[in-house]
Amino acid sequence: MKTEVNNTVRFIDVDEEYAGQRIDNFLKTQLKGVPKSMIYRILRKGEVRVNKGRVKPEYKLCANDVVRVPPVRVSETPSTPSPKLQKVAELESQILFEDDRLLVINKASGTAVHGGSGLSFGLIEGLRALRPEAKFLELVHRLDRDTSGCILIAKKRSALRHMHEQLRHGQMDKRYQALVAGQWPETRFKVKAPLQKNVLQSGERLVNVNEQGKPSETRYRILQQFDQATLVEASPITGRTHQIRVHCQHAGHPIACDPKYGDAEFDAYVQSKGLQRLFLHAVKISLLHPKTEQRISFEAPLDEQLQSILRQLA
Repeated sequence: MKTEVNNTVRFIDVDEEYAGQRIDNFLKTQLKGVPKSMIYRILRKGEVRVNKGRVKPEYKLCANDVVRVPPVRVSETPSTPSPKLQKVAELESQILFEDDRLLVINKASGTAVHGGSGLSFGLIEGLRALRPEAKFLELVHRLDRDTSGCILIAKKRSALRHMHEQLRHGQMDKRYQALVAGQWPETRFKVKAPLQKNVLQSGERLVNVNEQGKPSETRYRILQQFDQATLVEASPITGRTHQIRVHCQHAGHPIACDPKYGDAEFDAYVQSKGLQRLFLHAVKISLLHPKTEQRISFEAPLDEQLQSILRQLA
């Protein structure tokens, strides 16, 4: 990508790598430290031009576009607040794999994948602070804040497109482990129930089974039976918000310590054993490498707290 500086105005030639990216997201990578509100303001006022014309924030860049970026005062301080630096440093130890196309992270429970909804810090912001030289870092998919385990980050736009294609065509295999209430039936191998997402005034997202919702399917396999609980492996065929959690609830076996879809009596039981978090963990992910197209797999074992609960239940 060529960048020409004319006084303090920049003209950027967009190459194939950035084709398809929204202009607002592109500007966030070019104007690090600049508040989002200012980025939208300069777009709205027409100070940003693509091929000499005004564009809306949702405009998707094309190869060979020329973007005019106006002079904007960039903050010298890092955008990640200093109290979060310890969290940023911890991310290094959570990296399972990294090359020039891909990052695989074993995300901790309690970490949101991105800032927002009152959160200034998220996984993606932390990684950008950890890898300031990286020109491109984007989430390939998401995990709920309280869900731990394998999550993919693309380091090139072409890799992001490649992995999104795999998600669309069912070429990516994701396996989760969940501790659910009661005895999961040995004959129940899947839950197919349409899911509808609702956003409350507070911004909180709640999902429920509704005939008007989107088709959704999760496949299940029993891993271990206990007196009052079952450890299951869940494989989402579709990728809806809170899908595994709501499908478990719909099946009559909510996940342990689920603050939105759980069972209070069961939660009290597993909390008495020491569980302090949602027992849902993305244990394995398998995909085609975006460069070599060879199938690769990554695993993140259950953390000590979750393993300790299983030992106590056995």
